[in-house]
Amino acid sequence: MQLLGIAQEPVLLPAPTSEDQVSPKTAAALRAAMTRLFEGRPQRTDGRLTKENLYKEAQVSRATMNRAHKLLAEWDAHLASHGKATPGEAKRDATIADLKKRLTQKTQECTLVENKLKAAQTAIAALFHDNEALRQQLDKDVSTTVTPIRPRGARHSR
Repeated sequence: MQLLGIAQEPVLLPAPTSEDQVSPKTAAALRAAMTRLFEGRPQRTDGRLTKENLYKEAQVSRATMNRAHKLLAEWDAHLASHGKATPGEAKRDATIADLKKRLTQKTQECTLVENKLKAAQTAIAALFHDNEALRQQLDKDVSTTVTPIRPRGARHSR
């Protein structure tokens, strides 16, 4: 323990550990700031996962933050395993990936339906052409083999 104080009562502060050279209060502020940033609930910054935002969020100086070696090692380990994306960015990226997947599926479905429609169009056109040909053949056959019916009331002349 170090002895600090002026005049009357000495104030005893815990000696910094070899890993961290910050007070427990500062370490707690940094840890709380780190937690808020990781959870996407910043109070004083834009929420990006940067060391600048960490010390600003904790309301300590950069030099003070840099003395918290153990905490910075935890920060670096978290970023290495989870990436630098904030929870909001991760959610957005997941949503975009999902939308791209759905777009690909719908595009494939549309292509399949388009191909079916083209096949139906070809079949309908062939049936229409065959129908027209049959009608023309029927008209030709009817005009050559059918004799007109006499109107009613007309008498045969013998």
